[in-house]
Amino acid sequence: MIKNRTAFFLMAALTAFFLQRADAAQFRPFGPKDDVIGSPGTYRIKGDESLHEVALWFDLGYKELVAANPGVDPWIPDKGTLINLPTRRVLPDAPREGIVVNTAEMRLYFFDKKKNEVKSYPVGIGKQGFETPPGRYRITEKIWRPTWYVPVSIKKEDPELPESIPPGPDDPLGAYAMRLTDPTILIHGTNRPFGIGRRSSHGCIRMYNADIRELYRAARDYTPVRVVYQPVKIGVLGNGVYAEVHEDYLHRKGGLYKQAVRELIRKGLLKDVDTRLLRQAVLKKTGMPVLVSKGHPR
Repeated sequence: MIKNRTAFFLMAALTAFFLQRADAAQFRPFGPKDDVIGSPGTYRIKGDESLHEVALWFDLGYKELVAANPGVDPWIPDKGTLINLPTRRVLPDAPREGIVVNTAEMRLYFFDKKKNEVKSYPVGIGKQGFETPPGRYRITEKIWRPTWYVPVSIKKEDPELPESIPPGPDDPLGAYAMRLTDPTILIHGTNRPFGIGRRSSHGCIRMYNADIRELYRAARDYTPVRVVYQPVKIGVLGNGVYAEVHEDYLHRKGGLYKQAVRELIRKGLLKDVDTRLLRQAVLKKTGMPVLVSKGHPR
């Protein structure tokens, strides 16, 4: 692992900007009945990398990688440790068009109907007290090399900040930004890639610079954007029912298990599910799709 934290963050920033990651954008074909996309992957620790670096290389968010690997030291994982890569996903329960952001899993999905593909990207979202608000939006403006005008609320937190920061390495918006119909919300790049896959912003949606560059080119003005909060996602693949469970950081009433049962009832799938497997999936909260159908080994 890199001992000097300044050196690590510099390397992470350069990596995020220039590196063509092994699973960048995660292109996946999808159909109207497809609920589960992608394939699970693994990576064996070579001996000197942290989970931050692994997340950068595989276009993953930090917390989703940690959740998928309970018990693994994120800073100094043992050499030879086999790391689970959460690269299979249940699609969010939302119309499959434009952009869908599920803040609970800190992921953005871009549905390209012309190519019949969905691309999945990790994102950073609003931290506690500045949660990214769910809702229906559209892209109203695309900005190359944006200037960051420091909001009053952030200025109060750090009075030493200037009134604005021009494009360049110090700009927290990165090189690309897209403004939504709520003008206080941007989808943008970052000069702090270690914040991707975390609750790290003041409400905006942050992306790795390589990812926002790609999305910026693919998305058009007025592309619909839906922001949802779904810590439990249920989907069908073949004859199997899958549950994908994430931390419920908003602590919704009833807990994750009741949320899962309600979703299964709504989809007419509860009769097909082994509730013991479902409880295990809820307890572990790995953020990866888990087969919970009846007739499968416990």
